[in-house]
Amino acid sequence: MDKNYPAGLMWFRRDLRSHDNAALFRALKACRQVHCVFVFDTGILDALPRQDRRVEFIRESLVELDAALRAAAQDQGAGLIVRHAAARQEIPRLARELGVQAVFANHDYEPQALARDAAVRGALADAGIALHTYKDQAIFERSEVLTQAGKPYAVFTPYKNAWLAKADAFFLSSYPVQAYAAALAPRPTPHRQPVPALAQLGFERSNLSELPLPVGMSGGRALFEEFRGRMGGYHQSRDFPAVRGPSYLSVHLRFGTVSIRELARTAHGLAQDGDAGATTWLSELIWRDFYFQVLANFPHVVDESGQGHSFRREYDAIAFERGAHADELFAAWCEGRTGYPLVDAAMLQLNQTGYMHNRLRMVTASFLCKDLGIAWQRGERYFALQLNDYDLSANNGGWQWASSSGCDAQPYFRIFNPVSQSRKFDPEGRFILKYLPQLAGLPEAVLHAPWTASPVELAAAGLALGRDYPAPVVDHEAAREQTLRRYAVVKKGAAGA
Repeated sequence: MDKNYPAGLMWFRRDLRSHDNAALFRALKACRQVHCVFVFDTGILDALPRQDRRVEFIRESLVELDAALRAAAQDQGAGLIVRHAAARQEIPRLARELGVQAVFANHDYEPQALARDAAVRGALADAGIALHTYKDQAIFERSEVLTQAGKPYAVFTPYKNAWLAKADAFFLSSYPVQAYAAALAPRPTPHRQPVPALAQLGFERSNLSELPLPVGMSGGRALFEEFRGRMGGYHQSRDFPAVRGPSYLSVHLRFGTVSIRELARTAHGLAQDGDAGATTWLSELIWRDFYFQVLANFPHVVDESGQGHSFRREYDAIAFERGAHADELFAAWCEGRTGYPLVDAAMLQLNQTGYMHNRLRMVTASFLCKDLGIAWQRGERYFALQLNDYDLSANNGGWQWASSSGCDAQPYFRIFNPVSQSRKFDPEGRFILKYLPQLAGLPEAVLHAPWTASPVELAAAGLALGRDYPAPVVDHEAAREQTLRRYAVVKKGAAGA
């Protein structure tokens, strides 16, 4: 087979795996020799706290990727070049140093990433080096799924139907990377260094190793194999945070230690056979593509700094709470001390583990926007800081769904009742008590709303509201009425349009 380039550079980013990787496959096919690099980008890392589970997850996953590349090449001199620098400068510099004719990478859709890639492309072009990028983290991206009028979708269900109509073996097939692995090049001697330790990157160890979150390709594989055995019940179990219902693969999808094609292909095949759980899980994977294409086709939902803006622009007219009291309420929400046990347990789960169950993401987001009256962008930024699986498009889409300002969002008058949600999805309080053990002595009837407990029940539980657990920071029914008044500006604007 003819090779277009004597040497190429594979730039790993959100695709930390050596199998079924679009850009790696293309590089190996097009080049006689392929070097591989990952850059711990100081443009990203410098803004993070010095203890960040995501950085640790990436670092541990790179150790496995490095070993996998050496094994695939059957050469211990091969493997991953890992740099700690500004990617905008380091990729062009390394490409020139290695004498490559082309750099290969997979698409990234976030504004800052697009600006970085544009800068890299320009610098490489100045040196006579090409940059080739490919679709890898989505089944369909950008404008691949459009309405019959050639417009991007803003409503999920018709998008999903079009997605399902288009998905076939071609789009769901894996890239046979191993067949071309002989092109993996040995690293130049100065670059034969192990993956830097966290301390070398300026970070400290987090509690990642104490969490049930296996890292790397092997961790993603183990989680997926375990989930396959219970995928059939996903539609029944996914909403209950005390039950092992979700796949827990979101962080692996975020960093590409699993292949979206393999996951979607498996779910698609089972769904075609009538598996209800697989059908529901496939819809969740399609939501992920949906939010990617929203970000691509409606870029006004976020600016280059990552600040979110309403998809439905009329929602920018809503006057959310500001000032010292709003800041106090926001702090209570962040720290899990709102007085609503399900909300508080969910926030404590997030703060302690970097994970939050999807049902609870909706509940906590609705509570912030529609009970506390605080702008959704503040919650969006807090989730971005805390979530192991933080993905700009899904995070922005989820928050806009909860605040009613986004694509196919819940109506503004639909306001989750945190107590009703608690009783419905954590009826025995198993999830609540995992994070709020001080409530263990309360009867189940009042566990979801401790302020309704009688003095006798509180005394028997050894619980004093305001001392052992906070009183509610807001009355839900009063807050609901205030939210309806707050959002009335949207209704008025629509009526006058």
